Amino acid sequence: MAGPPASAKQFNKVAVRLAGHRFLPLWAVLRHTGRKSGRPYRTPVAVVATQTTFLIALPWGRGTDWVRNVRHAGGCTIRWKGRDFICTDPAFVGKDVALAAASGMLRRGIERQELPHGFLQLTRVPAPQRSAMQSGW
Repeated sequence: MAGPPASAKQFNKVAVRLAGHRFLPLWAVLRHTGRKSGRPYRTPVAVVATQTTFLIALPWGRGTDWVRNVRHAGGCTIRWKGRDFICTDPAFVGKDVALAAASGMLRRGIERQELPHGFLQLTRVPAPQRSAMQSGW
């Protein structure tokens, strides 16, 4: 697959404002730094959460900028359900790993999707509590 359609940029502008809040537990905001520019970026992603990891589907492939940035940096920060998590150890995993972690409607949704590129798995730990002013994001 060549990458996300042009409409994805417009969707992301709206979605990044809604993602990461408690009332939308499927969506999170992934904060990463550009590997060349050093600029901070925020990308809305759908997550499957376990006690120790986040799994993020890769519908546009493993070569998207945010995936390359996270892998280059060795991690990122994810805001999910109103909390920040430090995420490390990015690794590609198959759909089977996500299916084992998901249940209910989320599991059924994953089963119905064609996800040839699998998922990016990130180990997660809660980030120390900081104010929005301190985080710079």
